[in-house]
Amino acid sequence: MPDAPGVYLFHDRRGKVIYVGKAKSLKKRVASHFVNPVRRGGRTLPEETDHIDTIAVSSETEALLLEANFIKQYQPAFNIRLRDDKSYPYLAVALDEEFPRLYFTRERHRKGRRYFGPYSSARRVRETLDTLQKIFLIRSCTGKEPGRRSGSPCLDFHIKRCDAPCIGNVTASEYRKGVQDAIAVLEGRVREVDAEIEQRMKDAAASEEFETAALERNRLIALRSLSERQRIVTDSSETLDAVAVAAQGEDASVQVFQVRDGLLADRQGFYLTGDADQTAADVASAFLVQYYRETPLVPPLILLNERLEEQDVIRGALSEIRGAKVELRIPERGDKRHVLDLAERNAHLALGQERLRAQRKREQLTGALGELQQELELPVLPLRIECFDISTLMGTNTVASMVVFEGGEPKKSDYRRFKIKGLEEGQTDDFAAMNEVLERRVAQWQRQSDRSPHDPARDGSFATRPDLLVIDGGKGQLSAGLRALGPIIDEGTRVISLAKRIEEVFVPGRPYPYELAHDTPALQLLQRVRDEAHRFAITHHRQRRDKQLTESILDALPGVGPARKRLLITHFGSPDAVLSASRDALEAVPGLPTPVARAIHTALHRGGTRA
Repeated sequence: MPDAPGVYLFHDRRGKVIYVGKAKSLKKRVASHFVNPVRRGGRTLPEETDHIDTIAVSSETEALLLEANFIKQYQPAFNIRLRDDKSYPYLAVALDEEFPRLYFTRERHRKGRRYFGPYSSARRVRETLDTLQKIFLIRSCTGKEPGRRSGSPCLDFHIKRCDAPCIGNVTASEYRKGVQDAIAVLEGRVREVDAEIEQRMKDAAASEEFETAALERNRLIALRSLSERQRIVTDSSETLDAVAVAAQGEDASVQVFQVRDGLLADRQGFYLTGDADQTAADVASAFLVQYYRETPLVPPLILLNERLEEQDVIRGALSEIRGAKVELRIPERGDKRHVLDLAERNAHLALGQERLRAQRKREQLTGALGELQQELELPVLPLRIECFDISTLMGTNTVASMVVFEGGEPKKSDYRRFKIKGLEEGQTDDFAAMNEVLERRVAQWQRQSDRSPHDPARDGSFATRPDLLVIDGGKGQLSAGLRALGPIIDEGTRVISLAKRIEEVFVPGRPYPYELAHDTPALQLLQRVRDEAHRFAITHHRQRRDKQLTESILDALPGVGPARKRLLITHFGSPDAVLSASRDALEAVPGLPTPVARAIHTALHRGGTRA
């Protein structure tokens, strides 16, 4: 290892990144992990590590930023990381359009867009969006160009909620003035915009333009109503964030209170996961760079409830992100201390609620598994459940799915797909298909179970024997499956089938099915497992069918090569939609010559061709 600043990545035996760290000295920092190993889920980091990569950089600040990039990219299991960080709502302004839109979104990667957020409540974002559109007359229509195909303005123009740029009722510069005012409000500069609207109202009243004055008054009332939802926390017009952390075990909660222009503009809550030995300071250090990399505005002042071990390095990284100096401070008294205390109290409350929710969910899942064991008279608690389903259409593209639930929760890394090989194209035989896939499952278990856990060729999903195996179907599918499952049944696996019609549970050797009550957790768990297997199977079937259609019928169309095939599928969304498109729809495809569109339509609708 080099004795230089940089980033290091721990990989497991499959090459997956399980930990990312940064260091002032890579040599010393990496060695420390083998002296005081990070523990996660009963396993330590060295036990899970196969090899380590390092990237040397020029400074600690650069290493910190690179570490945050890698944590977001790889989501390593042993790192403290944001959970569900892609699901938070944003408000976006499409500044790359002549008449910019303001819209709700959950993505923030488009060039030419200004993003505000993330926000904690989607409902609140939509309410804010509606209010800003009403105050600043921002168009609500979608699309790069304003207006409708008919060329007439929509209802918003007639009720004075839009200036109708679609009919040239307002110039681009006049329209953008309203957009800039909306941006100022989102940035927290409410007082500035309030004063401007109030002055316009007074000027219109003085000029006896009472209708205009009334419109400005209504906008002013709406703006003040929006700002009144935000609590005044300081008499000054400071811009700052109060970041408070509460940590317990592997879980942590962070509350960010955003103060803009003296008002509490928003509050966001985040949950993070890490290792059992993490402190609140560790969580704060990991959170700050991850969070402010994704946030449009880094304030000049950030209040903290914990003193950070590498505070100077983190301050430098945040200053680099902002492009100006950032101060990190632990306030002792006054308004700033009051804001931070509010954030800290909310962080502890949120952490307690999250832990209670997690505990309740665990108890519910344990109860469902226990009830399932009791109702079906299983010898052991069915901690690992596998479910198999077949998907086909008239005997074509027949596939099967295997989904896995452990502890009552999906384990998607163990899901597997199968292409049925023993049936001829067009042959429909669900029993034979089920028998084939279960034979292959048992054969894989026999091959994989003897391999060492450290063998790179070992497939943990196939090597693990299920406690309960569920077949989607009735008595016939169950009988077909039993012929193949003898070896794992002998080892203790129980097999059942779940019929869709009235949710009957068939068990080998029992003449009558179990009929579990529909409101019982046991049946609801089985339904979840069965529905997930069905979803996974039908998704695989559709992918294969679309690929087959793409590679056969579309390739045979006159004048259609790879580029036009992509153009058609992109425009219509799927091969099926291309095949059912009308002549007018084909001729309307941008970039597709009219003669080619007509030839495609003729070829597709010639007698018997589509079949």
